[in-house]
Amino acid sequence: MSVLAVGLSHRSSPVALLERVALNGETRAKAVEEMIGAESVNEVMVVSTCNRTEIYADVDAFHGGVAAVTEMLSWHTGVPLTDLAEHMYVHYEDRAVQHLFSVTCGLDSMVLGEGQILGQVRDALKTGQESGSVGRVLNDLGQRALRVGKRAHTETHLDHAGADMVSFGLTVALRRLGAGPTGGGELTADRTVQALGATPPVGCPMSAAEGDTADAPGIARATAGPLAGMSVLILGAGSMSALSANTVARQGAATVVVANRTRERADRLAECLTEAYEGVTARSVPFADAAAVLSGVDLVVSCTGAQGLVLPADAVAAATAGRTRPLVFLDLALPHDIDRAVRDLPHVHLVDIEDLRRAASHGAGTGAGRGGALELVRGIVDEEVTEFRTVRRAAQVAPTVVALRAQARGVVEAELDRLHGRLPEDLDDRSREEITRAMRRVADKLLHRPTVRVKELAAAPDGESYEAALRELFDLDTTTTAAPAAQEKA
Repeated sequence: MSVLAVGLSHRSSPVALLERVALNGETRAKAVEEMIGAESVNEVMVVSTCNRTEIYADVDAFHGGVAAVTEMLSWHTGVPLTDLAEHMYVHYEDRAVQHLFSVTCGLDSMVLGEGQILGQVRDALKTGQESGSVGRVLNDLGQRALRVGKRAHTETHLDHAGADMVSFGLTVALRRLGAGPTGGGELTADRTVQALGATPPVGCPMSAAEGDTADAPGIARATAGPLAGMSVLILGAGSMSALSANTVARQGAATVVVANRTRERADRLAECLTEAYEGVTARSVPFADAAAVLSGVDLVVSCTGAQGLVLPADAVAAATAGRTRPLVFLDLALPHDIDRAVRDLPHVHLVDIEDLRRAASHGAGTGAGRGGALELVRGIVDEEVTEFRTVRRAAQVAPTVVALRAQARGVVEAELDRLHGRLPEDLDDRSREEITRAMRRVADKLLHRPTVRVKELAAAPDGESYEAALRELFDLDTTTTAAPAAQEKA
């Protein structure tokens, strides 16, 4: 059993292709089900965000695993294998583990060190657990990845010096609004952390690095920031949308309108914002009425996870007819929520993932100058990869060690039975017991050093060969010792 990672991200693929390979909802469930049904694939976990689509699998063979995963990805997304191969990356074993740990720490994000990816990996793991596609191997890997991500954010504060994806997007979007340094000043990466605060108010949902609701009581006072006096429409009520709502509220938005397909979630988020932020008025509207709200807002932030367009260009055109002030759409969804044709409408601006990638490539909000923290995080990742490999290889070699000891015990017991039949009949029980203990001690001592060494060597890059040699030399059958091995480990 080996870990395989197959994926495309903002670093390897154009956004147009990322949109096509995004796995969400029913498409994701069907693709995972068929991947699991492949001969070489045992477990599957999918991490699908606005920056990446990655599939982690526990496979029996490298080539068979890659073929099964890529073929199913191609089939369910409609992207030809040739297009996937041109932009896809593949990692195996330690490199796959290192990649997931780096992703979870934010090292591979468009905005370096952003904390939202930690919650997204947690969601991916939970989805896999609930569907049954994640078993022991990927559960251990996913749990360790979350631990590494938390450790990186706690010990290095890499995320504290820069923006998250939402606030970075707002930085770019505000330039289109022409919002200058009014009140709290321009929303730069350094000011974002101060504006957001350490946590949202109690009870207000937000996708923080830990993925938890804040514990600090009280009402936050919205800052007189770049959004002072503006009205914002939030499309969606998931974790990214909730983070967006909290961010614009803290940046001084006077009104926040939430539209979501599930009205109860929109109601809850709007009520929370009104209660949590002094000076902010929040309300919800039916999702079907989102276009009708456009005439009264300055900024729209969308991240719904929908498979089709949420706002087509004709609906936006009808709602903004005669408009003279700017309207900016910040589309954080993949596939995109907002029709790109809105760029042709007067006074309407669109900022999407492609725009953010271009801005990031020029260093805006990407965390430049955090070399010290970056090296610390990389060191943590390397350390955790080594530890994970050691623990995993020790678990893999356990059945071989158990089988060797069981074989030795069988030989000892057989020889003891033969010996006791030849010993003098008048030999006392105490002497017989001493002979038995001595033979068992000899076997244990002879096996002690080889079993310790094979566990140590198993943690080396080519550790499997030592275990395989031990099985071959002693003709061991590990399949009959799986249950005892599990009991011994427990």
